[in-house]
Amino acid sequence: MMVVSSGVHNLAYAPLHLRMDLKSVGVRRLISVKGSVRVNPRCEVTVERNDDVGSPSLVKSSSLSALEALKTSAGDRYTKERSSVMVIGLSFHTAPVDIREKLSIPEAQLPQAISELCALNHIEEASVLSTCNRMEIYVVALSQHRGVKEVTEWMSKVSGVPVSEISKHQFLLHNKDATKHLFEVSAGLDSLVLGEGQILSQVKHVVKVAQGVPGFDRKISGLFKHAITVGKRVRTETKISSGSVSVSSAAVELAQMKIPESSYDSVRVLVVGAGKMGKLVIKHLVAKGCTKMVVVNRTEDKVNTIRDECKNVEIIYKQFSKLLSCASESDVVFTCTASETPLFLKEQVETFPTLTSQSQRMFIDISVPRNVEACVSDLETARVYNVDDLKEVVEANKEDRSRKAAEAQLIIIEEVREFEAWKDSLETVPTLKKLRAYAERVRACEFDKCIEKMGDLTKKQKVAIHSLSKGIVNKLLEGPMQHLRSDENEGRSLDEILENMHALNRIFGLDTEISILEEKIRSKMEKAKN
Repeated sequence: MMVVSSGVHNLAYAPLHLRMDLKSVGVRRLISVKGSVRVNPRCEVTVERNDDVGSPSLVKSSSLSALEALKTSAGDRYTKERSSVMVIGLSFHTAPVDIREKLSIPEAQLPQAISELCALNHIEEASVLSTCNRMEIYVVALSQHRGVKEVTEWMSKVSGVPVSEISKHQFLLHNKDATKHLFEVSAGLDSLVLGEGQILSQVKHVVKVAQGVPGFDRKISGLFKHAITVGKRVRTETKISSGSVSVSSAAVELAQMKIPESSYDSVRVLVVGAGKMGKLVIKHLVAKGCTKMVVVNRTEDKVNTIRDECKNVEIIYKQFSKLLSCASESDVVFTCTASETPLFLKEQVETFPTLTSQSQRMFIDISVPRNVEACVSDLETARVYNVDDLKEVVEANKEDRSRKAAEAQLIIIEEVREFEAWKDSLETVPTLKKLRAYAERVRACEFDKCIEKMGDLTKKQKVAIHSLSKGIVNKLLEGPMQHLRSDENEGRSLDEILENMHALNRIFGLDTEISILEEKIRSKMEKAKN
């Protein structure tokens, strides 16, 4: 008779004539090729075999150990798969504004969105970056393709856009590529207007709103905070934010390119909305020489604040009820409100009087959802520009933009390497836990056998033996544990630490644990049932 410990890792030392049979994920049985298996209810598996079981020919024919069988089993599909950082989204590069506006998530709904995403079976952490130019969901997924499927279905559910339509415009990036993308976004390299400062503020705001929300945890929170650092560094070192670097400034510049003599002195300007975007538009108009404008807003408080900041400029406040009459008397209309329904419809705009200063009334709509109905552009008397039309401004300084972007990419490559090193260092934590758990199982099992063999012992003697077993385990683990920790005084590189981690996983068979991913997924599924 031969005794093999029932701990999963000890199966690596079982005879080769044993194989692993996985009928379902997480359910493992030892089966003897020839002989029988009895399970000792305490802590061991007892194997009875015939004399010829151990013959060289039979051992040689069984080429897979129990550990190898586990790793190649289709049933244990989560053993090989690690959690990964992913971004699933749409941007002005991949989707038109009419799709993006349906998928946009209002700021107030960000915590709820994070909670709903993390309630999905294969999503552990999440955050959402929703702006006029993009809707991107960053997640830590316990399974890549299942995670993508669940997030895409969630996007469809909250927006009403069919999964098939989202998939047409969707992009997907994993791990290092996802990290690099967010760093480029934060630095303004992926913006419609290179180096725009507004996107960095939006990334900061995500961190501010999401901080403390369950699901905005270590990896995603760390990713967004590092992205803020990268955005600041790129702007400081490359001066990429100089000139026209935001959607609002590009809108003002685009209008200036289209108006007579490229001067705001000759046109009547209306700004609809005095929020963050409206305030930026007004400031850029002032910077471009506009000294008089009408501002329509629901309240006058914000307009008064802007007046105080913009000296020597005539800013005329009008109530929202005067919107259509003000627009009918304007040559250029900037719209930048958070209204979820259009403010200007085709049937309304076609009643406006014909202009004498220019052939068409210009609407610069930088809102998402759009404030100006798309079919307004069908009118001969109106010209509508939305956020997708700002590419014209971007092309104006292509050579300078490319030079600064190249400089920024070098910084981003360096920062991606640093963040990925930090993220990879987190991988040693599960190994530390699994190694200690493995050692504790062996210690406990051997302690029980020792106490049983020694017969009657006093409580004091049992405590002494227990302390001895604990002490031996702790001493043996001290070296391996130290080599998995990042200690500046030891001078170990991350590569060395990860190499040590993989070595310990191989030596002790730690990868054959019911994986952390599987446990998390099971837990989520159980909660979903309840």
